[in-house]
Amino acid sequence: MSEETKADETKVLDSIDILRILALLPHRYPFLMVDRIEAIDSDLSCVGYKNVTANEPHFQGHFPNNPVMPGVLIIEGMAQTAGAICIHAKGADRKPSLVYFMTIDEAKFRRPVRPGDVLEYHMTRLNKRRNMWWYRGEARVGGEIVAEARVGAMIAEE
Repeated sequence: MSEETKADETKVLDSIDILRILALLPHRYPFLMVDRIEAIDSDLSCVGYKNVTANEPHFQGHFPNNPVMPGVLIIEGMAQTAGAICIHAKGADRKPSLVYFMTIDEAKFRRPVRPGDVLEYHMTRLNKRRNMWWYRGEARVGGEIVAEARVGAMIAEE
């Protein structure tokens, strides 16, 4: 077994809670779509979590008596998760950076997400160039893929 293989086997993956997410991202309720992030491997991959509750304002009109989380908010949750790990990977405590959504490609929605579901955002980096990142994301509920997309974002330094 090589030294490189041994190092990979002992790699400790990072996690961040809601307080750290709030320190990293400028988003706030009702537009913050991620509650915690685990299995963070630098800016390469992670799993973000969103506890979907009936109290969220979009359920009042989407749809009355049949609450379904809007697909665009699921994609937004993917992007916020990816943005948070990009900023987190840069290190240091810093004020929230502005993260601008650049692209959404190959978005697919497979089944409705409802109050009571726990969304998992599985994000994997596809590419990075200067202050821009591209990720492939899968949103899952109970292990089942409910949405997927490729997202790109730019972090604007202040």
